[in-house]
Amino acid sequence: MTTDALSETHAATDRADDRSDDGPDDRTRAARAARVEELIAAMTLQEKLGQLYGLWAGASSDGAEVAPHQHDMDEPPSLEELIPYGLGQLTRPFGTVPVDPALGALSLMRTQERIVAGNRFGIPALAHDECLAGFAAWGATTYPVPLSWGAAFDPGLVRTMAAAIGRDMRSVGVHQGLAPVLDVVRDARWGRVEETIGEDPYLVGTIATAYVQGLESTGLVATLKHFAGYSASRAGRNLAPVSMGPRERADVILPPFEMAVRESGARSVMSAYTDTDGMPGAADEESLTGLLRDVWGFEGTVVADYFGIAFLRTLHGVAADWDGAAAAALTAGVDVELPTVKTFGQPLRDAIAAGDVPEALVDRALRRVLTQKAQLGLLDPGWSPVPPALSGADLGAPHRLRDSVDLDTAAHRDISRRLAERSVILLRNDGVLPLERPARIAVVGPQADSPTAVLGCYSFPVHVGSQHPGTSAGVQLPTLLEGLMSEFPGCEIVTAAGCGVDSTVTDGFAAALRAVRGADVIVAALGDRAGLFGRGTSGEGCDAESLALPGVQQQLLDTLLNTGTPVVVTLLAGRPYALGSEAVEASAAIVQTFFPGQEGVRALSGVLSGRVDPSGRLPVSVPRRPGGQPSTYLAARLAQAGDSSNIDPTPAFGFGHGLTYTTFVWSGLTADSTAPTDGELRLSCTVRNTGGRAGTEVVQLYLHDPVASVVQPVQRLIGYLRVPLEPGEAARISATVPADLASFTGRGGRRLVEPGELELRLAASSTDTRLTARAVLTGPVREVDHTRALHARICRETP
Repeated sequence: MTTDALSETHAATDRADDRSDDGPDDRTRAARAARVEELIAAMTLQEKLGQLYGLWAGASSDGAEVAPHQHDMDEPPSLEELIPYGLGQLTRPFGTVPVDPALGALSLMRTQERIVAGNRFGIPALAHDECLAGFAAWGATTYPVPLSWGAAFDPGLVRTMAAAIGRDMRSVGVHQGLAPVLDVVRDARWGRVEETIGEDPYLVGTIATAYVQGLESTGLVATLKHFAGYSASRAGRNLAPVSMGPRERADVILPPFEMAVRESGARSVMSAYTDTDGMPGAADEESLTGLLRDVWGFEGTVVADYFGIAFLRTLHGVAADWDGAAAAALTAGVDVELPTVKTFGQPLRDAIAAGDVPEALVDRALRRVLTQKAQLGLLDPGWSPVPPALSGADLGAPHRLRDSVDLDTAAHRDISRRLAERSVILLRNDGVLPLERPARIAVVGPQADSPTAVLGCYSFPVHVGSQHPGTSAGVQLPTLLEGLMSEFPGCEIVTAAGCGVDSTVTDGFAAALRAVRGADVIVAALGDRAGLFGRGTSGEGCDAESLALPGVQQQLLDTLLNTGTPVVVTLLAGRPYALGSEAVEASAAIVQTFFPGQEGVRALSGVLSGRVDPSGRLPVSVPRRPGGQPSTYLAARLAQAGDSSNIDPTPAFGFGHGLTYTTFVWSGLTADSTAPTDGELRLSCTVRNTGGRAGTEVVQLYLHDPVASVVQPVQRLIGYLRVPLEPGEAARISATVPADLASFTGRGGRRLVEPGELELRLAASSTDTRLTARAVLTGPVREVDHTRALHARICRETP
């Protein structure tokens, strides 16, 4: 991260603090705190509990009040039953059914009016929605999925995107966004890999922190999820148990959450579904209270993942009844039950009446919930339910509101485009790219003519729109075929699907072979179909048995390679896939994208033509074999290839890998040779663009600790910087590395900086070290805590 980026990090944190308390007005803060305490003292137990749960509601398409959502567990209570006692949250008013944004805002407004009028304290509900790849609302811009954020290695642009998302959500009356995901990839077979940022804790932490800063800067409450360890489930199965020692948890899983809590101003955390060593996330008091609050100082709300408290009984078996589930979650530190009341209503009342739960724990959660509502202005005298998007509108004529709120502006699409372009990864190129005026292109594969091939499972058209056939996507979704036609206007372009994404038949191969006859180049359009719970090949509940391409896509690719025509493999996917050693070597080029959003095919087509310079880097390793040991680059020596096993886990393309259309030379390394264990090391080098066109190098800084008191990964990322350079241009890159970054969790469970030799590797990827600086840390072993330095300061020196 650059010095400027670090300054922006702290500035954003300051802005978030100012926003959380509505500025530095001490009297306002004091008045709000007093109001919270007055409410707690005046409320009955049932009114207190009313603030600790939500109601799953979908906005009405005609502007009427929201209606309860029918979900799989039980029919929820009606709004009429709940509002006399108040309501804590409204769940996904926009992300449940397709609704015009203006009419959705009106529907939410009318519901808020009813909630305020229906409880004796006039407290509105806090409305939350999903925003993992953009605001999950009909007609809102779809952005690249988080795995593409990681591929861009660009926290500043991710922050800009998040601010745009937050402004849209606030404009229509939403207060909280359920993003980002800070889970670190441990097994790429897990279906939710597309929702993560990557396999490295530092990359995940810096990108996620930037996203939270952007979201929170608009006043929206960001939610860190899933706390913690969800991504490390056994065999990559969704919601499976986690087998993980405390050291892996401390050094791999927790650092992104710690960074975000310290630096982003995040005001909400979501507990994880999984259990780690027998302890379910929603019942883990040591984590939710001991670590998150007592150690890290988090002051916001902890919300349960949907149905997560009920799962303590039904899936985990640590509670005999709903009363016990409610008691376990509240005691652990969960403040809000989502999506709909199940255990925090009558069951929690019964547990309190039986003496199993002290009412003081209810007050603890209530104080956090009301404090957050106060920060949002929901407890202010004269609070208005009219959202900014409807200010000045004729609210009595809903038909006139339709199409009056634009959630997909040109500015938003420009942000989506820029992020998509920076996330395209050129994995291999034998010189065929960029394409030089081909006369005939054959676009073959299941992703060639699929509008949703660029979308992840939490994008609105997939997540919700797929359940409403016949409803338009709400945004323009050009196909790869259309993108290439636009990019190569004078070229004859033919196409054939060959097979479906997960088809098991090869009936379409003959048509594909006919299509490629006479083509100068074949663009193989392969990848995933996003979905939920088995309805896709990627997404929540869509886990993979192996990392082979879904269906018969590998056979289709092999068939195309056997034609002798150059094949450019393009992947629109949610996870990395093994293409096989022969395919990797025989492909003329391989271009990887991870569900790049509505502007994704334009970005991908632009890279193929050369209009866009590829600058993405892998946020996850690409395996060489589909059935090899699932692993990440964060592996110890025993996890590397060796004579002790016949399985070679070496990736086809390692973390951080990505090619460009130019060349770079790294030289002139200078570095400190020693530093005390409480000091810092400085190093610098020169990077020069020696090619004939502009390009961006991503300088990556890795730390290798040759000898430590406990086993360490061979290397781990501690810093990075995007360096755009014109032809012939050079830049001097300097880095200052605090010794704190060499810390790890030692034998006693404490985080230590040990004296001894280190290597600082300046690299183009985890498998391509360019320069190595060796240094020695001197002095005593030093213990560090949550106040330690988290960043190396990497910057481009001013000439």
